[in-house]
Amino acid sequence: MELRFIRDTDKRAIDFVILQDKKPLFAVECKTGERDLSPAINYFKERTEIPSFYQVHTGTKDVLKKDAEFYHIRHFVKNWECRKDGDWFCVAG
Repeated sequence: MELRFIRDTDKRAIDFVILQDKKPLFAVECKTGERDLSPAINYFKERTEIPSFYQVHTGTKDVLKKDAEFYHIRHFVKNWECRKDGDWFCVAG
């Protein structure tokens, strides 16, 4: 497992990209409050092979959007577990 980030020359960025066997599993953009979808998510979704994007925040709502899922940070973290072999998997239905 690897933890990385993405940033381009115009300083668009995604805070975290989780890789397994050098392939992206998902990306996470972090915000301090509930906001609209980060423009960087759409930008990198169109230009990368990252299969899932999440925007996490410290606000109060969880929202499913067309291009990403918004979660309060506590809810997002509860949905992921690490197995003994080091692989991450989503435990949410």
